[in-house]
Amino acid sequence: MEVYRALKSENLHQARQAVSMIVGRDTESLSEEGVTKAAVETVAENFSDGVIAPLFYLLLGGAPLGLWYKSINTMDSMVGYCNDRYRYFGTISAKMDDLVNFIPARLAALLLLLAAACLRMPVSRAYQIFIRDRYNHKSPNSAQTESVCAGALGVELSGNAYYFGKLVEKPTIGDALRAIKPEDIRRVNCMLYVASFCGVTIGLLVRLIIELL
Repeated sequence: MEVYRALKSENLHQARQAVSMIVGRDTESLSEEGVTKAAVETVAENFSDGVIAPLFYLLLGGAPLGLWYKSINTMDSMVGYCNDRYRYFGTISAKMDDLVNFIPARLAALLLLLAAACLRMPVSRAYQIFIRDRYNHKSPNSAQTESVCAGALGVELSGNAYYFGKLVEKPTIGDALRAIKPEDIRRVNCMLYVASFCGVTIGLLVRLIIELL
């Protein structure tokens, strides 16, 4: 929301600084559209590894398994970069993160589809884009949630970006039915909140059933 507020006040420099705190790409030269896209993408992607995956592992094994997951995820965030400096000890954490997020990412995508339906967004289009673009990313997990959000919003996400001064070519996700706008940050946040509520509710029900059994 700091990114959103900066964009609404037409302070692009502040928006770039705010988004640089939550994404790994270079942000110094991003346009308003680029900043908005980066913010939307990180909300979509981090719904999985920041919300659903920890809940999933807490449900399976309590705090020890939850902390084990977060240690892998945090290590990937710190050194999981494909460059000369981090290549050797970053590759292991990145591959482990892909493995432990495989199931949670797909659960997160389903929850976002449920949220889109609850918010009366075009869930059928979100599902179509999910089926088509869910593997349009180097990671087998990141595009799972991004594709749902791109379809629900009717915008195009991902694409080429600069990391540490080098251009990284990436496929796009979704169709550019319209230009992405700062208001899409609020929309994707609403999707995250509704999907999180659904995830917590379902998780508690599952836990209750397990306890009763």
